[in-house]
Amino acid sequence: MSAGGVPDGGRYGEAFFRPEQAGEDERIDFGALAYNDFTMARLRAIGAGPGWRCLDVGAGTGTVSCRLIEEAGVESVLAVDRDVRFLAERSVPGLDVLEADVTAPDFVSGPFQLVHARFVLMHLPERARVVRALTDLVTPGGVLVLSDAVDLTSDRAPDTPYTAVMRAMWQGLRTTIGTDVDWVPSYPQVLRGVGLESVAAEIHVPPLLPGSALSRFWADTWERSRAAMVATGLVDDAAIDAAARYLGSGECAALSAGMLTAWGRKPGEGGG
Repeated sequence: MSAGGVPDGGRYGEAFFRPEQAGEDERIDFGALAYNDFTMARLRAIGAGPGWRCLDVGAGTGTVSCRLIEEAGVESVLAVDRDVRFLAERSVPGLDVLEADVTAPDFVSGPFQLVHARFVLMHLPERARVVRALTDLVTPGGVLVLSDAVDLTSDRAPDTPYTAVMRAMWQGLRTTIGTDVDWVPSYPQVLRGVGLESVAAEIHVPPLLPGSALSRFWADTWERSRAAMVATGLVDDAAIDAAARYLGSGECAALSAGMLTAWGRKPGEGGG
């Protein structure tokens, strides 16, 4: 572990999942396709719509940002990421793009009726401080929505080529870039702890089907994090290759990582 709590392997986008790596935008989109409909249904259910000013943190390729504008009809979305090369390709009225680090003080000015962060906090150090900073950006009556992965490959899960490799992936990423999904189930308590009200949460587990976007996402993710996975000693290259073949077969019988979404409303008048 280096100074400042960042693992020796660096942060997300440095040691692994580098934006400049060929096909990284496609990998991100494969993951987005598996979860976007569920995310959009939740954001619309909490009220995101006309007149709302929204912040999308760690916006990636901008799929959620664009759908907030095009489908929910929000007034504007500020899409923020540490690297905006994929966002820069988007040209949607009402979409603004900002290259910034969410862990930096005052990385953006608020307020926003909706602050949304998906698959971001699990990769960051000082997560509790970042949640407080995001809460400060929410206008009274507005909503903070956090989504991250939950690991369903516990020791009691059936042993399959998929579960063995997923366990190695989570351990390898935690060691190298600090990814930590163990904290994710506490999100409802975290949101209550920063003073939000009407806190609730739900989990979505998309199916693992041969040739599906999610199966392709995991296969690509394993390939990019292969060195970290092998270094755990839990798997070798042959096991990773076998798991990729298992995903593409009709015999795959495993639960994908779920996505836990938690949300809470800031006390006061305003919002949508």
